Amino acid sequence: MEWDYGTPEHFDFSGRGLFILNEGNFQYGNATLSYYDPERDSVSNEVFFRANGMKLGDVAQSMTIHNGLGWVVVNHSHVVFAIDLITFKERGRITGFTSPRYIHFVDDTKAYVTQLWDNRIVIIDPRRYEITGYIDVPAMNQTSGSTEQMVQAGRYVYVNCWSYQRKILKIDTETDRIVDELEVGFQPNSLVLDCYNRLWTITDGAGYDAPDGPETPALYCIDLSDFAVDRRFEFYPGDTPSELAIDGEGEKIYWINGDVWCMDVSATRLPLRPLVRSRSTIYYGLTVDPVSGDVYVADAVDYQQNGTVYRYAPTGLLTDRFTVGVTPGAFCWKLN
Repeated sequence: MEWDYGTPEHFDFSGRGLFILNEGNFQYGNATLSYYDPERDSVSNEVFFRANGMKLGDVAQSMTIHNGLGWVVVNHSHVVFAIDLITFKERGRITGFTSPRYIHFVDDTKAYVTQLWDNRIVIIDPRRYEITGYIDVPAMNQTSGSTEQMVQAGRYVYVNCWSYQRKILKIDTETDRIVDELEVGFQPNSLVLDCYNRLWTITDGAGYDAPDGPETPALYCIDLSDFAVDRRFEFYPGDTPSELAIDGEGEKIYWINGDVWCMDVSATRLPLRPLVRSRSTIYYGLTVDPVSGDVYVADAVDYQQNGTVYRYAPTGLLTDRFTVGVTPGAFCWKLN
């Protein structure tokens, strides 16, 4: 594979590719953005800095693509950047957040941004790069507030509340109000929607940080027709499942629990063997190619040096590995 630190101008970034968000170290301002071309097996690092002449900021959290722009959420820098998907140059930015986590576009005129340490979900107008309002979250205050990932089904957006929370929220996008909430296990840390319009979340139990002691983690399948738990799969005490992901067909879910695991959404029990075993690694981020079904898992190594991303075929066979930035934690697919 190729590994490049040169100027991005001589590459063709117009096709399908994968963005890797490297968190960096908290309060060091060393977050970076990498770009991987799966057809050429080539990675280009520091693409934001090389295109803009400035650092991305402090803790790159997530990225979403909408209307030909990449929207990069930088958590501790309190900013969301909009970047060109081919040149990686900044096209605009939104500031004024407490601690932004994820962005979800309701349509071309409105998006939601979730936050940590804030009891409000932010409403923005992406056309003007402006905050236009807030959605108050019940029973949370500024210190306990925590809203995370979002998925949309019809007119409703569903949000998991992670830090010391148990809730899945249901937002009516026509009124920008929370109309229902569902309690699951302690700290639901990720959220996906399957091909049957069912919501999946995974809880980590918070280990010994839980106020009432450790809780057994679990995987939940939620029926959206009545917004109730359809199935619950319990892990072993001491397990730390996270990073729930889904394939392009919405038929298989994946997660990290030391190893990388895979399960059909129609399964009635957890798998007995992992898809990919740990390689003396710290698996920290996970995504599935929506076209090929290849599995990409990020290794944080020691959270200090540059991390590694491993690429596996759907069978679990290692096909590539490449070096990225410090603490790779999130991915975003560009499909054309």
